[in-house]
Amino acid sequence: MASLFALLVGRLGQVQLVQGPAAVTAAKAVNTRTVTEHALRGRILDRTGKPLATNTFTTAVTVERGVLLDADDEGAQLVADVAQALGLPFEQLWNKTKLCGTKGAPTAPACFNGSPYVPIPIATGVDARRALTLVEQPEKYPGVGVVAEPVRDYPAPDRANGAHLLGHVARASADDVSGSDGRVDPDDVVGRSGLEAQYDTVLRGTNGASVVSIDPRGIVTGTLTQTAPVNGQDVVTHLDARLQARTEAALASAVAGARAAKQRADSGAAVVVDVTNGALVAAASYPTYDPNVFAGGISAATLARLSSPASGAPLRSRITSETFPPASTFKVISVPAAVDDGASLDGRYDCSPNLTVGGRVFNNYESRGYGLIDLHQTIVVSCDTVFYRFAYAAWQRLGGLAAAPTVDDPFVAMARSFGIGRRTGIDLPGESAGRLPDRAWKEANWLATKDVTCKRATTGYPEVAKTDPTRAAYLRSLATENCRSGYEYRAGDAINFSIGQGDLAVTPLQMAEVYSAVANGGTLWQPQVAAGYRSTDGTVTGIAPKKVATAALRPDVGAYLRSALADVTRPGGSAGSAFVGFPQGRYPVAGKTGTGEVFGKQATAWFAGYGPTTTPKYAVVVVVSQGGSGSKVAAPAVRQIFDAIVSLGL
Repeated sequence: MASLFALLVGRLGQVQLVQGPAAVTAAKAVNTRTVTEHALRGRILDRTGKPLATNTFTTAVTVERGVLLDADDEGAQLVADVAQALGLPFEQLWNKTKLCGTKGAPTAPACFNGSPYVPIPIATGVDARRALTLVEQPEKYPGVGVVAEPVRDYPAPDRANGAHLLGHVARASADDVSGSDGRVDPDDVVGRSGLEAQYDTVLRGTNGASVVSIDPRGIVTGTLTQTAPVNGQDVVTHLDARLQARTEAALASAVAGARAAKQRADSGAAVVVDVTNGALVAAASYPTYDPNVFAGGISAATLARLSSPASGAPLRSRITSETFPPASTFKVISVPAAVDDGASLDGRYDCSPNLTVGGRVFNNYESRGYGLIDLHQTIVVSCDTVFYRFAYAAWQRLGGLAAAPTVDDPFVAMARSFGIGRRTGIDLPGESAGRLPDRAWKEANWLATKDVTCKRATTGYPEVAKTDPTRAAYLRSLATENCRSGYEYRAGDAINFSIGQGDLAVTPLQMAEVYSAVANGGTLWQPQVAAGYRSTDGTVTGIAPKKVATAALRPDVGAYLRSALADVTRPGGSAGSAFVGFPQGRYPVAGKTGTGEVFGKQATAWFAGYGPTTTPKYAVVVVVSQGGSGSKVAAPAVRQIFDAIVSLGL
């Protein structure tokens, strides 16, 4: 006992006398902590400064991760109590306690897609009065906090939705944070689609930081250094909110009209482009959605509905990401292609009701037979058989089935010069390049799909036969033929290509670019939504228009084509009835109808045009999938958009 007592006294002496001064110094030492000061996200504005996307605040309830981990039930009872107090489903809050990607976590956005080192926001957009009752009872709700979180707001000025252009934001994921070199904080939001994603680094700005001193009790004693946040810049667009709203309304009206005529009209798009510089001034996609559903987080059920084909997949942009057969709107490419291949602008050509090639009959779709007519009238009445003959003659001259995949086809070459088969380069993510089905593509596609095609030639389509035996038999016959010789570029391929049918697929934006080039004499501008950036001090940095190519459009052919397109919207033209009463005298409009045939579906309605023809300014394109006739569905919608352009003085 004496020895143990002596040892204790010795140790106390060592701690107090020998190590004491150092311990006192350490106790008084000041620790530091870095506190992030978040930058305010910039706004997205229309051309006049109206906010299309801005910021607001919402109430969020958080819980400390440590409290959950320390609880015997992993915090289930605490979360249940919070859910009851807020009047929300337990499962919704409980899912948010699971870090995305960890074992047992639900899929995003139900899980928490943020940093594991910050309080977990288990409920957002809650009633502030209810939320504050939680922090007033810390003994019942330990570790629960209430914060005001900034969220994006899409105010829809003039009722302009613009969801597929603006996009949405979401909380930064662990990958966003780790891959940002410190530029993204776990509490930041990042752009996930549309302009929000394309210009995320411009809009997000730069976070600031304060280094504060903390005493041993955890009390802040002062600020050592401070770096102020730099708020994000505003993105000023070429969009006009008034015209955007009218364009959306015209597209919705076209869909409703098609459905009233017993068409399915399952999707569509409308595009308005400035032909002088490529500026996108309005664009709509149908079906659409309210971008505010993403504010503060979106439920898994809502996200599933917006992504589901059963509801029309409203999240998918039909402006840039969906492709359609361009049908007769493509004839503005086929005319210069035929002329380059030897056709005369002064010639007259047989517009028969149909043409038989290889035992197959190819009919006029939008017009009857007109006998011998010139190319001008061919465009006005939308005669197909004239182009069938041009394409078939070119196919034969190039060698028919024996032609090499690299042969220089005049129709394919002209389409390529107008930008078909490649992305336009618009400043929106997720753009499709479409499909330019030349001989090389036909062979490559056959090699890629041969195994599946040959298997179907043997097994057939029993799943289709249950409901449609005729279609199943056709599909099996087609599979048998393609298995054997699907690599061949047949006469039918060339004929269908000349009128925008077959495997050809384009986006509405690509056709707007084509008609812009026709209107301005051949220049292909890169479509651009953003016009520039505006800093917090009001300084505007503009984005210069970008010329990407020149179409192979001879000046005389271009003038001839524009003259023909101008008569399409007048009495006798395929869109004449749609433009009855339009002020053609002071604002003449040109364009072309299109009605695309798609196997197993109703026809796709198109109209593409521009105006005024005297000094072209805007190209307008409307397409409605399974909408029926281009002249009856799409052309009236384009008329409505031009009505808006004229009435708004644009």
